[in-house]
Amino acid sequence: MSAWGLLRLRQQLEHGLPLTTRPWQTLAEQTGLTEQEVMTAVDQWQAQGLIKRLGLVVRHRTLGYTANAMVVWDVPDRWVTSVGEAIAGAPFVTLCYQRPRRLPDWPYNLFCMIHGVDRNRVLSQIDSLIADKHLQDFPHTVLFSTKAYRQRGGRYVSHD
Repeated sequence: MSAWGLLRLRQQLEHGLPLTTRPWQTLAEQTGLTEQEVMTAVDQWQAQGLIKRLGLVVRHRTLGYTANAMVVWDVPDRWVTSVGEAIAGAPFVTLCYQRPRRLPDWPYNLFCMIHGVDRNRVLSQIDSLIADKHLQDFPHTVLFSTKAYRQRGGRYVSHD
Protein backbone atom coordinates (compact mmCIF):
# COMPACT_ATOMS: atom_id res chain seq x y z
CA MET A 1 0.00 0.00 0.00
CA SER A 2 1.32 3.41 -0.83
CA ALA A 3 1.77 5.97 1.91
CA TRP A 4 0.04 8.51 -0.29
CA GLY A 5 -2.96 6.22 -0.75
CA LEU A 6 -3.20 5.67 3.01
CA LEU A 7 -3.07 9.42 3.65
CA ARG A 8 -5.84 9.96 1.11
CA LEU A 9 -7.85 7.18 2.75
CA ARG A 10 -7.58 8.90 6.14
CA GLN A 11 -8.69 12.16 4.57
CA GLN A 12 -11.66 10.48 2.92
CA LEU A 13 -12.68 8.74 6.15
CA GLU A 14 -12.92 12.14 7.85
CA HIS A 15 -15.92 12.83 5.63
CA GLY A 16 -17.59 9.58 6.65
CA LEU A 17 -18.31 6.41 4.77
CA PRO A 18 -19.73 6.93 1.30
CA LEU A 19 -23.44 6.18 1.08
CA THR A 20 -23.06 3.49 -1.52
CA THR A 21 -23.75 -0.23 -1.59
CA ARG A 22 -19.98 -0.88 -1.44
CA PRO A 23 -18.41 1.92 0.61
CA TRP A 24 -14.99 0.21 0.80
CA GLN A 25 -14.90 -0.08 -2.99
CA THR A 26 -15.90 3.57 -3.36
CA LEU A 27 -13.11 4.58 -0.97
CA ALA A 28 -10.69 2.43 -2.96
CA GLU A 29 -11.65 4.25 -6.16
CA GLN A 30 -11.21 7.62 -4.42
CA THR A 31 -7.78 6.78 -3.02
CA GLY A 32 -6.09 4.61 -5.60
CA LEU A 33 -6.07 1.61 -3.27
CA THR A 34 -7.80 -1.70 -3.76
CA GLU A 35 -10.94 -2.54 -1.83
CA GLN A 36 -8.99 -5.16 0.12
CA GLU A 37 -6.27 -2.61 0.97
CA VAL A 38 -8.90 -0.21 2.28
CA MET A 39 -10.45 -2.89 4.51
CA THR A 40 -7.03 -4.05 5.73
CA ALA A 41 -5.94 -0.50 6.55
CA VAL A 42 -9.15 0.25 8.48
CA ASP A 43 -8.80 -3.05 10.37
CA GLN A 44 -5.19 -2.19 11.28
CA TRP A 45 -6.10 1.35 12.37
CA GLN A 46 -8.84 -0.05 14.58
CA ALA A 47 -6.43 -2.62 16.07
CA GLN A 48 -3.89 0.16 16.71
CA GLY A 49 -6.52 2.39 18.33
CA LEU A 50 -6.26 5.11 15.68
CA ILE A 51 -9.91 4.49 14.88
CA LYS A 52 -11.83 3.53 17.99
CA ARG A 53 -15.11 2.85 16.27
CA LEU A 54 -17.04 3.43 13.10
CA GLY A 55 -20.42 4.92 13.83
CA LEU A 56 -23.15 7.18 12.68
CA VAL A 57 -23.27 10.89 13.44
CA VAL A 58 -26.95 11.69 13.78
CA ARG A 59 -28.03 15.29 13.33
CA HIS A 60 -30.97 15.08 15.70
CA ARG A 61 -32.29 18.56 15.05
CA THR A 62 -32.44 17.95 11.31
CA LEU A 63 -34.58 14.88 12.03
CA GLY A 64 -36.94 16.90 14.23
CA TYR A 65 -35.52 15.94 17.61
CA THR A 66 -35.35 19.38 19.19
CA ALA A 67 -36.34 18.52 22.79
CA ASN A 68 -33.02 16.96 23.78
CA ALA A 69 -32.21 16.69 27.45
CA MET A 70 -29.05 15.82 29.31
CA VAL A 71 -29.95 14.60 32.78
CA VAL A 72 -27.09 14.83 35.24
CA TRP A 73 -27.14 12.79 38.44
CA ASP A 74 -25.25 12.86 41.70
CA VAL A 75 -24.99 9.17 42.54
CA PRO A 76 -22.81 7.75 45.33
CA ASP A 77 -19.73 6.27 43.69
CA ARG A 78 -20.40 2.80 45.09
CA TRP A 79 -23.72 2.69 43.22
CA VAL A 80 -22.85 4.53 40.03
CA THR A 81 -22.28 1.37 37.94
CA SER A 82 -25.55 -0.29 38.88
CA VAL A 83 -27.55 2.94 38.60
CA GLY A 84 -25.88 3.70 35.26
CA GLU A 85 -26.78 0.25 33.93
CA ALA A 86 -30.37 0.71 35.09
CA ILE A 87 -30.66 4.12 33.42
CA ALA A 88 -28.98 2.88 30.23
CA GLY A 89 -31.57 0.10 30.04
CA ALA A 90 -34.43 2.55 29.56
CA PRO A 91 -35.47 2.42 25.89
CA PHE A 92 -35.55 6.19 25.47
CA VAL A 93 -32.07 6.81 26.94
CA THR A 94 -29.68 7.17 24.01
CA LEU A 95 -26.45 7.71 25.91
CA CYS A 96 -25.32 7.14 29.50
CA TYR A 97 -21.86 7.59 30.95
CA GLN A 98 -19.90 8.44 34.07
CA ARG A 99 -17.64 11.44 34.53
CA PRO A 100 -15.71 12.74 37.50
CA ARG A 101 -17.34 15.33 39.71
CA ARG A 102 -15.91 18.86 39.56
CA LEU A 103 -16.37 19.96 43.13
CA PRO A 104 -17.35 22.25 44.65
CA ASP A 105 -19.41 23.58 41.74
CA TRP A 106 -20.42 20.40 39.88
CA PRO A 107 -21.47 17.44 42.03
CA TYR A 108 -22.80 15.31 39.18
CA ASN A 109 -21.05 12.10 38.14
CA LEU A 110 -23.59 10.29 35.93
CA PHE A 111 -24.98 11.64 32.68
CA CYS A 112 -27.73 10.42 30.39
CA MET A 113 -29.16 11.80 27.18
CA ILE A 114 -32.75 11.64 26.03
CA HIS A 115 -33.60 12.85 22.53
CA GLY A 116 -37.19 13.83 21.89
CA VAL A 117 -39.50 15.81 19.66
CA ASP A 118 -41.65 17.14 22.50
CA ARG A 119 -40.31 18.67 25.71
CA ASN A 120 -43.29 17.56 27.83
CA ARG A 121 -42.89 14.00 26.64
CA VAL A 122 -39.18 14.03 27.55
CA LEU A 123 -40.03 15.38 31.01
CA SER A 124 -42.60 12.61 31.38
CA GLN A 125 -39.98 10.03 30.38
CA ILE A 126 -37.62 11.40 33.01
CA ASP A 127 -40.38 11.18 35.64
CA SER A 128 -41.05 7.55 34.68
CA LEU A 129 -37.32 6.80 34.73
CA ILE A 130 -37.06 8.16 38.26
CA ALA A 131 -40.11 6.19 39.42
CA ASP A 132 -39.29 2.93 37.62
CA LYS A 133 -35.61 2.85 38.64
CA HIS A 134 -36.17 4.23 42.16
CA LEU A 135 -33.97 7.27 41.61
CA GLN A 136 -35.93 9.64 43.85
CA ASP A 137 -33.09 10.01 46.36
CA PHE A 138 -30.43 10.98 43.81
CA PRO A 139 -30.13 14.72 43.15
CA HIS A 140 -30.37 15.50 39.44
CA THR A 141 -30.78 18.36 37.01
CA VAL A 142 -32.36 18.39 33.56
CA LEU A 143 -30.49 20.42 30.96
CA PHE A 144 -32.31 20.90 27.66
CA SER A 145 -30.07 21.77 24.75
CA THR A 146 -30.83 25.04 23.03
CA LYS A 147 -28.38 24.89 20.16
CA ALA A 148 -26.35 22.35 18.23
CA TYR A 149 -22.90 23.68 17.50
CA ARG A 150 -21.15 21.01 15.47
CA GLN A 151 -21.38 17.29 15.06
CA ARG A 152 -18.71 15.47 13.12
CA GLY A 153 -16.65 12.36 13.06
CA GLY A 154 -12.99 11.96 13.87
CA ARG A 155 -10.21 13.97 12.28
CA TYR A 156 -7.11 12.00 11.34
CA VAL A 157 -5.09 14.24 9.07
CA SER A 158 -3.82 17.75 9.73
CA HIS A 159 -4.99 20.17 7.07
CA ASP A 160 -2.40 22.83 7.91
